[in-house]
Amino acid sequence: MNLKPDREDHVELNLTPLIDVVFLLLIFFMVSTTFEKQANLKVQLPDSSVQAKAPENKSIVIGIDAKGHYYINDRQIVNTSIETLKTALKQVSAGKTDLHVTLRADAKTPHQSVVTAMDAAGQLGLVKLSIATMQSQ
Repeated sequence: MNLKPDREDHVELNLTPLIDVVFLLLIFFMVSTTFEKQANLKVQLPDSSVQAKAPENKSIVIGIDAKGHYYINDRQIVNTSIETLKTALKQVSAGKTDLHVTLRADAKTPHQSVVTAMDAAGQLGLVKLSIATMQSQ
């Protein structure tokens, strides 16, 4: 004779509150995180023995890192083609050809990247070009 009733306890685990807590944590960390500014380009400039002149009132800075990636006024260009560089320069210059262009290339930048940047500026009529250097000690 079986006196115990046949009972099966079904354990149900509800994951909805756990998912809510995880999403809230994700949102909290996304909002509270300070994003590092990606525009700061670390460039080791080549040496020069001449004192640098102060830039003119309105100028465009073309930065080139050691890997040959282009930056215009500290904003990275999506690729290294001359057409993309010319398009970005045209947008920044707004069609003006009297702007001063400063070329800040890393000392280890491939020479072709520097020539490409100079060529793109020249094709757009931006002929006031200077190359940034560090004064040797």
